[in-house]
Amino acid sequence: MRIGFGYDAHRLVSGRDLILGGVKIPFALGSEGHSDADVPLHALCDALLGACALGDIGTHFPDTDLRWRGADSRVILAETYAKVAAAGYALGNADITIVAQSPKLAPYIAQMRKNIAQMLDCDVSQISVKATTEEKMGFTGSGEGLSSYAVVLLEAI
Repeated sequence: MRIGFGYDAHRLVSGRDLILGGVKIPFALGSEGHSDADVPLHALCDALLGACALGDIGTHFPDTDLRWRGADSRVILAETYAKVAAAGYALGNADITIVAQSPKLAPYIAQMRKNIAQMLDCDVSQISVKATTEEKMGFTGSGEGLSSYAVVLLEAI
């Protein structure tokens, strides 16, 4: 078995969609980034890559590569998971925490879990997604940005 940890953060800006866990969230601000800036999926990719000692998301999907400009992070996750499978591992489980002062994410958590389970070809019971705030402290608490943490357990196949 292998474990991996991932983290990602993006600034919130106007004129961008807010996409989290493959779900478009109605909100006045969206994540700024080279791709669609889906923070929990980026943290998950880093956790998967880290568990296999394959580097990080920036190594495999650099923001200097125009191919990834505006990319759907679900594609990035699928390509990441293909690298994990090629290394001889499958997901045991994933635990993801999204940190955002607003919007409230509870209504979207179930769909995020379903999306991620579908992308990783696993049962939804293997995917945990939670949301929290930082009680108005720091860049997430002020609404300047959002962040996400992910931990994965991989099993040899």
